[in-house]
Amino acid sequence: MSAVRKLFVGSRVRRLREQAGWTQQQLAQRLSLSLSYVSQIENNQRPVTAAVLLKLADVFGGDVSQFSEEQDRRLAAELRYALQDRTLWADTLPAATVARLVEQAPELVEAFVLLYQRYNRLQEAYAQMIDRYYGQQGGDAQEGGVLRQAAAAWPHEEVRDHFNRRNNYLDTLDRLAEALAEELKLEPGQRAAVLRQMLRDRLGVEVELIDDDAAPTWLRQYDPARRRLSLASSLSDAQQAFQMATQLALLAYEDAIEEELREGGFADSATQALARQGFAHYFAGALLLPYQTFLTAARQYRYDIERLQRRFHVSFETVCHRLSTLQRSGARGIPFYFVRVDQAGNISKRQSATAFHFAKHGGACPLWHVHEAFAQPGRILTQVLEMPDGTRFFGIARTTSRGGAGYLSRRKIFAIGLGCELVHAAQLVYADGLDLHHPQHVVPIGPGCRVCPREDCVQRAFPPVGKTLITSPHRESLVSYRFEPH
Repeated sequence: MSAVRKLFVGSRVRRLREQAGWTQQQLAQRLSLSLSYVSQIENNQRPVTAAVLLKLADVFGGDVSQFSEEQDRRLAAELRYALQDRTLWADTLPAATVARLVEQAPELVEAFVLLYQRYNRLQEAYAQMIDRYYGQQGGDAQEGGVLRQAAAAWPHEEVRDHFNRRNNYLDTLDRLAEALAEELKLEPGQRAAVLRQMLRDRLGVEVELIDDDAAPTWLRQYDPARRRLSLASSLSDAQQAFQMATQLALLAYEDAIEEELREGGFADSATQALARQGFAHYFAGALLLPYQTFLTAARQYRYDIERLQRRFHVSFETVCHRLSTLQRSGARGIPFYFVRVDQAGNISKRQSATAFHFAKHGGACPLWHVHEAFAQPGRILTQVLEMPDGTRFFGIARTTSRGGAGYLSRRKIFAIGLGCELVHAAQLVYADGLDLHHPQHVVPIGPGCRVCPREDCVQRAFPPVGKTLITSPHRESLVSYRFEPH
């Protein structure tokens, strides 16, 4: 049994107190603590107990997740990633300096990270424009339109970032879904009929199944005028239930979803529509896999995904996705990252309750075992990996597919990656019998070749941006690109 980590929240408490305009004495009175106690907390001379943490959450509003170390660690990882781009910063900031920046000026760090992401989008949009219009008259107005569009986040990226900022957990929707699942007494394998009846009785919505030949790529279509929901006939009971629950959320829980949209501050209609769908999907997943029931089973099975599949009658991907959302205050599961990758290396889903950093530009690291999963379809692969900052993770990866109701039907094939920091690995059945700390078993990966600082990587596809290449026609090695480290 590992020792319980002490929680120091001084900088966050000081920041919240100053934002509220209170003195230390005023905060001490609200917490019913002594002035010296509050001073010691703010100066990180004393860790907070669970009772004090609950008092802090009550005084400042919100829940205890606002004092979680994971948010600061993820923000620090984002900042380190940006600072590794030598076109922006020529030197290396010590880890202690990065930590102090996140502690003392998190809003400034978030703003810097956002600017860096927009800078990258501008660079990519400009490169694409040059590729497309090279040799032609582009026109200032047209070019300006491309660059202005790229300056803002793409809708899917903005929605992803919102979920990541919330640790992939939406408390209001999660609790509403859990309460409804308990009210309806939903049972795995028998959910669809119950939800069909509920849609008819409470909302006046009729559900019909349509043949795949009539709509070969559609899963769900809702006609508000006829109040009719059409589902693909090839869907399983769980898949039908998920689609019905999604539509149920959009109709019966519109107020809760709209409140999430307001909190997200999404600027344009396209992003709002995508976020609305994402929130409805979140509700549906939480309805099929109610929080406390699922968390209890996950712990009981030691996060064995296949056993959880059989217990809840859902897909491998659905279980992995739900595992990455178990971050309810006072009842947290293991903080996981979740990723879905296609055979070309494109990441179509990614979210993380950990400090694991996904490449947003230039492709993911080829040494990451999620790519190898395609060579061994259906098999669960494990990997101990280390990021350039020394943080180690334990991950699993496996292929999954959707569609393919017939020989000529379209099929989607992905690799799913799920992982956690190495300190949690012993709680996973997949780590049994593995020497997790043997140096030969640790794979050094990076956030992507574009910014990866590793000098001797034989899989490097191209040199990092802003680095000075070292070239010589008289020397050659397995490492394609050598460069000045600083």
